[in-house]
Amino acid sequence: MKKLVCTLLLVLSSALTLPALAQTAVVPTVNVNVASAAELAETLQGVGEAKAEAIVSHREEKGAFESVESLSDVRGIGPATVEKNRERITLQ
Repeated sequence: MKKLVCTLLLVLSSALTLPALAQTAVVPTVNVNVASAAELAETLQGVGEAKAEAIVSHREEKGAFESVESLSDVRGIGPATVEKNRERITLQ
């Protein structure tokens, strides 16, 4: 009986901790002020080569991005794309 209780406790504790471990996936990040177009396209969701090139061109013409929201100033990058990638974007 004691083994059964211990086994049940072990199974229940495993069932409770495994989902928590699965949700702690590491999200890749990219510094939009120094990354290449290839790095941007690889890391940002919904951003292909053309939009990544637009980000780099905008940065070269206007200077570094001062906020994550300022990425929406780039043609083809809207607020939805910014929100989708907020945790992936770094500025420094």
